[in-house]
Amino acid sequence: MAAYTTIDNPELYFQVVIWTGNGTDDRSITLPGETDMQPDMVWVKSRGNSDSHRLVDAIRGATKTLLPDDTNGEGTEANIIQAFESDGFQVGSDNNSNRSSGTFVAWCWKAGTAFTNDASATSVGSIDSTGSKNTTSGFSIVSYTGNGTANQSVAHGLGATPQFIIIKNRSTSGYWPVTNPRFVSVSDPNMVYLQVNAAEADDTNINGTTAPSSTVFGVDDYGAVNTSGDNHIAYCFAEKQGYSSFKSYTGSGNADGPFIYTGFRPAFLIIKCVGALGNWLVFDNKRSTFNQIDGDYLEADANSAEVTTSSAVDLDFLSNGFKMRNTSDAINKSGTKYIYMAFAEAPFVNSNGVPCNAR
Repeated sequence: MAAYTTIDNPELYFQVVIWTGNGTDDRSITLPGETDMQPDMVWVKSRGNSDSHRLVDAIRGATKTLLPDDTNGEGTEANIIQAFESDGFQVGSDNNSNRSSGTFVAWCWKAGTAFTNDASATSVGSIDSTGSKNTTSGFSIVSYTGNGTANQSVAHGLGATPQFIIIKNRSTSGYWPVTNPRFVSVSDPNMVYLQVNAAEADDTNINGTTAPSSTVFGVDDYGAVNTSGDNHIAYCFAEKQGYSSFKSYTGSGNADGPFIYTGFRPAFLIIKCVGALGNWLVFDNKRSTFNQIDGDYLEADANSAEVTTSSAVDLDFLSNGFKMRNTSDAINKSGTKYIYMAFAEAPFVNSNGVPCNAR
């Protein structure tokens, strides 16, 4: 009988860290887990100030930033994240990561293994791609140069179909298209965009005629995903039992709201209303350490400071999922569709058959 999960220790692949800034240069931020992890992607946000999110990765380099809440192209910021370290990362004196007495959070993922796909030499993909991948955790960072041609494909290296793909044109300003669990087909793609709170819409300019598969994702000749000569980055996530979950649910409108099964106790959760306007709400287990989570969210599509108390957005992290605790339109409007992405603190049942506890 196969084990419930192949990932007993999610800290090998994902961790959350919080810290208080001290304004000094060359400061190491050590991840809190019992297991060391050198991250390949770090997404950092000031909790107490209205500063944009910053996202860096090891493929582009630690000082090359993108802003998930903005349309800007890639920038170079030498003192936000300076380097990736064996168990964390180094920050400089910049206010966006180390403002004196400021509070910060970073969400950190491990990819690990470099890959290169030469489209002219293989049958996988029509655009060359390079990057870093982890087939165990289902995460890859994919870099490619657009060719401006319709109906192209890009290899992602995962060996499994990604449910979440986030793409950004690094070379210029533009939207962040997100292929998500509500993707139906190339003719009915239900796309959303990371930097705005808009509802989902069928945008056939993103994937072209190629749906995501175990080897590739599609890109059309739309500028945000395939401008000729421009550099693009894609973050691809495939679901792994007991570690990650990317699905959708329908709100009930009841205070005793729906329970969403993930198969693990969450460490990180993003919820996005796609049936109407709605922000990308980000929760985690370091800023909110006990139930009921009353606010304590950030908005991925906005530079706003953390909402620390909000009876309008209440939920619980459970041993095997999460549960809505009020009627907020942001997470539980009756009959309305939502998508989410979640990563584990602990699997519901480990490979030895031992269940985890609720917090």
